[in-house]
Amino acid sequence: MKLQYQSGFGNTFASEAEKGALPVGQNSPQRAPRGLYEEVISGTAFTASRAENLSSRLYRLRPSAMHAPYRRMGNGLLRSGPFAEVETPPNRLRWDPLPVKDGDFIDGLFTVAGSGDPASRAGLAVHVYRATRSMKNRYFYDADGELMFVPQQGALVIFSELGKLEVAPGEIAVVPHGLKFQVAVEGPVRGYLCENYGAHFRLPELGPIGSQGLAQKRDFLYPVAACEEKSGRCEVVAKFLGNLWVCPSDRSPLDVVAWHGNYAPYKYHLARFMAINTVSFDHPDPSIFTVLTSPSGAPGVANCDFVIFPPRWQVAEHTFRPPWFHRNTMSELMGLVHGQYEGKAEGFAPGGISIHNCMSAHGPDVASWEKAARQELKPDKLEGTLAFMWESRYVFRPTAAALKAPQLQKAYDKVWDGFKKRRK
Repeated sequence: MKLQYQSGFGNTFASEAEKGALPVGQNSPQRAPRGLYEEVISGTAFTASRAENLSSRLYRLRPSAMHAPYRRMGNGLLRSGPFAEVETPPNRLRWDPLPVKDGDFIDGLFTVAGSGDPASRAGLAVHVYRATRSMKNRYFYDADGELMFVPQQGALVIFSELGKLEVAPGEIAVVPHGLKFQVAVEGPVRGYLCENYGAHFRLPELGPIGSQGLAQKRDFLYPVAACEEKSGRCEVVAKFLGNLWVCPSDRSPLDVVAWHGNYAPYKYHLARFMAINTVSFDHPDPSIFTVLTSPSGAPGVANCDFVIFPPRWQVAEHTFRPPWFHRNTMSELMGLVHGQYEGKAEGFAPGGISIHNCMSAHGPDVASWEKAARQELKPDKLEGTLAFMWESRYVFRPTAAALKAPQLQKAYDKVWDGFKKRRK
């Protein structure tokens, strides 16, 4: 069945799986329609400004407060801040794609790096998710941060309390923290997962660009209500203060019949991004490709920016078109969904990851530089590629498992060997 969606970033939506399940004219009647239980989920403090306030009101078969105590379970390869289990080197780091792991979404989580601490509501963690089968009678929620999915191989159906999202490579999805969900797959899947401890992702300010550019509100899609009325033995897994906890249940927690509000999962197709680029000279800063941002307390300095490098025209004259060599106060973690990244000739494969931390010098490898320095500067369209970057004010601290992984490229530094001394 083709899924239905509602559009508009940050809108207040109203959705019901059964007609007449939403009250009219009063949020909190003494008895909710159809005998349902009313419940509010708040993603911000009650007193947050109107522009910042995020909450939704749910009408469900049973209140979510009805559950047994949680007990600790193993974390597997999932890690959380503070990331202090090993020293963080200043080296440039790159990994080949991790193999798909047999199991469901929770089984296959592998933490690559992160910074900050969920207890302080600052920083982020980056994981790889891998799965070969759907979550059956198993549900998950993350109390530490919101989750951004970037599929690289295979499509997912994310069934949350508020409805279903189908997400394929070339798209992203964001699930707010605290919202319960289940992941279904058909065949092996792999992708990237950002766990944002800080302020919720939002659209960046456009400044001189004006209202037409980058990601548009209308292209973000939200689910419609889709109640799962299912009884039987199941379990709910919670991530809380960095650890996994589980409690048994005799019913699905996805039993929301209707909801309204602005705190909900959403998806976005990256092909809808309107890239802005130079038409004169000089290579613009990568911030021009920001899709979503999680601001920090410092103006203009992000807790996390989500930046993409999509297919686009390059038309500037008298300039070096790939990213120039640079050292940056912000730290960068990159992934590749498909194709080849313009700044690397080889070694950066789809599903791979690179980390260039604060003030670590990086840029094009020798082959990419030689090609770009000699190419005719006529209009050129980059096609068949989709790379992305999570950029943060915080250093990405790799986990012990990531630094020991056989996929870590021990000779990554050598891609910059061979540049000759140049002087005319």
